[in-house]
Amino acid sequence: MTQHCGFAAIIGAPNAGKSTLVNALVGSKVAIVSPKVQTTRMAVRGVALDGDVQIVFVDTPGIFKPRRRLDRAMVNAAWAGAGDADAVVLLADAAELRANPKGRAADDTHAIVAALKKDNRKVALALNKIDGMKRTDLLPLAQQLSSEGVFEDIFMISALKGDGIADLKGWVARRMPEGPWLYPADQAADIPSRLLAAEVTREKIYLRLHDELPYASMVETEKWEERKDGSVKIDQTIYVQREGQKAIVLGKGGATVKLIGEMARKELEEIFQRRVHLFLFVKVSENWAEQREHYREMGLEFPEE
Repeated sequence: MTQHCGFAAIIGAPNAGKSTLVNALVGSKVAIVSPKVQTTRMAVRGVALDGDVQIVFVDTPGIFKPRRRLDRAMVNAAWAGAGDADAVVLLADAAELRANPKGRAADDTHAIVAALKKDNRKVALALNKIDGMKRTDLLPLAQQLSSEGVFEDIFMISALKGDGIADLKGWVARRMPEGPWLYPADQAADIPSRLLAAEVTREKIYLRLHDELPYASMVETEKWEERKDGSVKIDQTIYVQREGQKAIVLGKGGATVKLIGEMARKELEEIFQRRVHLFLFVKVSENWAEQREHYREMGLEFPEE
């Protein structure tokens, strides 16, 4: 049986549901998910099989008009993921585009379409979050986007419920070049364990504090110690930009950071299938988003001015 293997990038505006889609396509959690936009900061690779085809799905950061250095690094990572891919899927939040045709998500999506057109790139369009939408609302939206001339195919999906996922996966699989698989059949993700552990903790911070804490935090795995009993001891630092944010993360008597640690530890034990001893420390670093070494830890290229 001839094997096929290649890369498929999922791109789109912030909060279109890219991480949820990649997790659905892979069949297990490889990318962190939260209600906040711009949760994904780097390109995360999830590995899926479709018959004799191995697909490496690249979950990219949301593409939007960047303002800060970190924004630029994230957008650069997204376009780099698309540029290197054998197939590209543009994911759009159909419900949001229909409800707010002049909103930020619509602006970002149309800007992505314009960039693809300029690059003469043919991609698939996946209209996400269609559950609850009327067909009479969906079809005009699909026709409007189809008229741009950059889409080979259009899929109506719900990444959360799994609707339309198999058809989209089949479209991607047919575009993977012939070649040996890059990963073992049972591997679902390609992300270093230290980085994955930091991402899981960051997800728990977002889930617990998404109303209170802006995008002023990052997590670094400072220490990874293999224990003789098979467990692992992980020390992580949560960086915030101000003392007030440190107080929010710590919570009264350290209750909030303890809860975040418990949530992260439970998930990490599921992922790594062993006991995890997780220790979290909170530090104030006003300019962490301007420091080159932190970008390396996040898996991002440091954008020069």
